Amino acid sequence: MGFTSSVVVSSFLCLAAFAALSAHAADPEEIRDFAPPANNATPNASYFTFDKLRGLDVRQGQFANVTGVNVNNFPVLSGLGVSNALLIYPPGSVNVPHTHPRGTETLFVLEGTLEVGLIDTTQPVPVLFTQTLYKDDIFVFPRGLVHFQINKGKKTARAYASFSSTNPGLVSLPRTLFGVNIDEEVLTKSFEVSADIIRKLSAAQPF
Repeated sequence: MGFTSSVVVSSFLCLAAFAALSAHAADPEEIRDFAPPANNATPNASYFTFDKLRGLDVRQGQFANVTGVNVNNFPVLSGLGVSNALLIYPPGSVNVPHTHPRGTETLFVLEGTLEVGLIDTTQPVPVLFTQTLYKDDIFVFPRGLVHFQINKGKKTARAYASFSSTNPGLVSLPRTLFGVNIDEEVLTKSFEVSADIIRKLSAAQPF
């Protein structure tokens, strides 16, 4: 089996192995209208405004550019149960298979065309759903389910994601499996591939 075929098999098995990954924790209910500034200053309009999506530098390459807007960089979201992200996909780039263990994602296409995939784990055998999205289309990725996007077009695509959690979390399958030095024997036996393939995947420093 060639390296390319082995990678495809490994990637498929990787998805299947993590398809059932899900968490059921929810954000605590906010009993105030909103959380005040940490320094107890009087809030003004700027406190409710996030302007760091203006003029973003777009990195070209095989991975999508993802800029999160969450409680970590926009404190007013604390306790409100929502967060967002702007995704920019250069031609040929991918947002790798991943999950959000604490939030459902709604993806709205702003520009271009995207191919998206979602793995449904409610059936005895996981089912892959794929769809082509165009400008103004919306796709929902339920909390905890593995999903991905890829731009197969020749122009940059842009999308805006909304999450049902202040901090939905992110579990990247490639990084989780091959970027944290899991015992090589565990991976070779789990995916039934050679140690050489595992080493190549680990050395690639997956996103």
